[in-house]
Amino acid sequence: MRVLYPGSFDPITKGHMNIVDQATLLFDEVIIAVLQNPIKKISFFTLEERLEILNKLYYNNTKIKIIASNNTATDLALEYKCKAIIRGLRSIKDFEYEKQLAEINKDISDDQVNTICLFAEAKLQTVSSSVVKEIFYLNKSISKYVDPIVEEKMIKKGENNK
Repeated sequence: MRVLYPGSFDPITKGHMNIVDQATLLFDEVIIAVLQNPIKKISFFTLEERLEILNKLYYNNTKIKIIASNNTATDLALEYKCKAIIRGLRSIKDFEYEKQLAEINKDISDDQVNTICLFAEAKLQTVSSSVVKEIFYLNKSISKYVDPIVEEKMIKKGENNK
């Protein structure tokens, strides 16, 4: 079975990566869809940079396909014949939002696409891309929260923007 894991991944965190690891154990193929969040006008990484990072992180995993799109997650799930959309949960606040999103996705897909929520490891449940960026902008170490590839790219990008 094929599933879709959509997100902005700006940047991808160890929490995201833990969800990907779990999904690859449960499903035949995981399509990671890098999407531009229309609510967030300014991104840390460009769409191309996020794709580059994800391709470096998962270059040797044959169960993972990485795409970028401006389509909705539901449209992508239908286009790629995914049975479900994977979402990560961190808190009860996430649950409320994800429950609403799952109902909408099921409705607009005419009941063809379900949502499966996975929990990241306990030590990663407080990690979000927003928190990583905030810690980074405060000149604190982000190594506990992101892969070394991501950290290196963030440092390099930060130096280039000074």
